[in-house]
Amino acid sequence: MNLLEISDLAVSVGNQPILRGIDLNVCAGEVHAIMGPNGSGKSTLANVIAGREDYQIDRGRIALEGQEITTLSPEERAHRGLFLAFQYPIEIPGVSNMEFLKAAVDSQARAAGDPEITAVDFMQMARIAAEQLGLNPEFLKRGVNEGFSGGEKKRNEILQMLILKPKVSILDETDSGLDIDALRIVANGISAFTNTTNAVVLVTHYQRLLDHIEPDFVHVIANGSIVRSGDHSLALELEEKGYSWLEND
Repeated sequence: MNLLEISDLAVSVGNQPILRGIDLNVCAGEVHAIMGPNGSGKSTLANVIAGREDYQIDRGRIALEGQEITTLSPEERAHRGLFLAFQYPIEIPGVSNMEFLKAAVDSQARAAGDPEITAVDFMQMARIAAEQLGLNPEFLKRGVNEGFSGGEKKRNEILQMLILKPKVSILDETDSGLDIDALRIVANGISAFTNTTNAVVLVTHYQRLLDHIEPDFVHVIANGSIVRSGDHSLALELEEKGYSWLEND
């Protein structure tokens, strides 16, 4: 079953084309890695899927579970089961992680017509998710990303994913800035999330995250197009050769 379908997606900012016709199908139970050099369009693709308004969609289609979402707001896309972990998570001073996550979960429930989770049940769920990521429960009382280290911010993004349980998670360079231990913890959290009913798209520069999470498919974006797709062995080849050989292949 295709959870995410992208067809001939072309995107620009102003008069500058960035994506030049992306085709990508992501099925339930799959992990896809998006790789490529700086400026190739990887983060643009992640942000456009999530509905960021800074980009102009020139043509193409984005569908979630067969339903067109190209014109929906980020909130509507999130309610339908789309999640984006940011490359650079922002701070929200004065709003605790617990308040933020409870509001997000309640918003999802209202959108689906379901009853809101009780505070006691939510607290238990949040504590379990925090423990999976090696986070002290006191972490939940802190302001969202306020004063967090780079590793804490990235683990907080994965905490949100574990609690919100999206259908499709787009993780934009979640491995950026992580030391070896933090990378392993984040990778374990992603692995704990994945199952046969959801899907994950990992945007990354490097092979090191894929040492912990073996993707089903690897796609290389260069100059706004997918220039090569393959299995995990493609990521190993990129680690050895870099990206320049693809331009001349």
